[in-house]
Amino acid sequence: MCLVGTASPMVNVASPSHAAVGPDQAAGLKNLQQLIQLRWMALFGQIATVAVVAHGMDIPIPEHIMYAVLAGLGAFNLLSLLRCRTPLPVTATELLLTLLVDVGALTALLYLSGGTTNPFVFLFLLQVILGAVLLPVWATWVMVAVTTLCFAGLALWARPLPLPLDHDQGLASPYTQGMLICFVLNAVLLVVFISRIVGNLRERDTRLALLRQRAAEEEHVVRMGLLASGAAHELGTPLSTLAVILGDWQHLPHFSSEPELADDVAEMQAQVARCKAIVSGILLSAGEARGESSSETTVCAFLDSVVQAWCERRNCSGFHYHNAFGDDLPMVADSAIQQMIGNVLDNAADASPQAVWFEARREDDALVLTVWDQGPGFAPQLLPQIGKPYQSTKGHPGGGLGLFLVFNVARTLGGNVVVGNLPEGGAQVRITLPLAAITLAEDAPHGI
Repeated sequence: MCLVGTASPMVNVASPSHAAVGPDQAAGLKNLQQLIQLRWMALFGQIATVAVVAHGMDIPIPEHIMYAVLAGLGAFNLLSLLRCRTPLPVTATELLLTLLVDVGALTALLYLSGGTTNPFVFLFLLQVILGAVLLPVWATWVMVAVTTLCFAGLALWARPLPLPLDHDQGLASPYTQGMLICFVLNAVLLVVFISRIVGNLRERDTRLALLRQRAAEEEHVVRMGLLASGAAHELGTPLSTLAVILGDWQHLPHFSSEPELADDVAEMQAQVARCKAIVSGILLSAGEARGESSSETTVCAFLDSVVQAWCERRNCSGFHYHNAFGDDLPMVADSAIQQMIGNVLDNAADASPQAVWFEARREDDALVLTVWDQGPGFAPQLLPQIGKPYQSTKGHPGGGLGLFLVFNVARTLGGNVVVGNLPEGGAQVRITLPLAAITLAEDAPHGI
């Protein structure tokens, strides 16, 4: 058979993928990155404040020492940027230590500029609020204790700030102006930071929900596998009995003398043999009798045999197959992959018996299997649900399990499935499987 036409680009996709890191780890890393961004903003604001107070308001403060403290805080932020590039997870303890560094730098700046009489002393509250959002309860109380001790220490030992007691002048008072700037800075930083942190938490919750859904689907597959395996065991004995009886019938004079009866017996024997093959395939997928049934083959030979077996079963006259894999590679015949391909081809043939295309090719280090047809395509409201159990428009019980199993087999092998509708009409399913998961090493022993 030959391939007719080429595949068109997908317009809709539905393929879950594994996350590179866990939700908690990803959220911790993003929270650390948010702290780094917030520290840059605070750092530039503090530099500007020191410059305005020292030169704009002519208030005597040790600006050179304060600039040195801010330079150290900037160096710490650069180290934090390098830390974000490492694969180690960001823990609550690490976030706590990071916030304590900020508290230490703020305490040093306040010590040099009036202590508790400095209007920017209320920035301690910003640190406590950040701790309450980012840290567990025990770490938050540590933040409360540390900031309280820092506040008390500043009240006892800080250098006084020579500001006149002119609070009655309103906004003309330097102290009131500092209070206003401190309030605006706290409000802006809290709005920016809290909104971003809430976004991180929502993203983490979404990823956790997806993981729970995937776990539930995999549990569903396990239950189906156990049920199928048990049924296969139960069917093995009656099928063997039927095969023996039909074999005896074939040699009886009454059946051998009448060609029509002989043909019927032969057809029944063929159907029983097919049922036994299906039962063997189920047991093979469940990991039973694999040593007897598995055989070494190649990718091209395996795909050709799968297509040949499907064509004999379906007899689809409009089927077109093209194997463009290229240089062949050794593999072990896997019934799970065979059933996965059969499920996709069955769906395509049901939707478009007059025209079904199947193409296999190699892209980089992956086997790409593409099936498309000229049927009505997937219903738009169904596309986002493709890959979930019992999502089907066929209208019969158990519908939708085929593609559900296709998605789970591909995901188990480290691959993915993309489905969608073609612009010119029809549906397309594209399966990508990493060759490392399905092929044998060149030096693998034979006779597996």
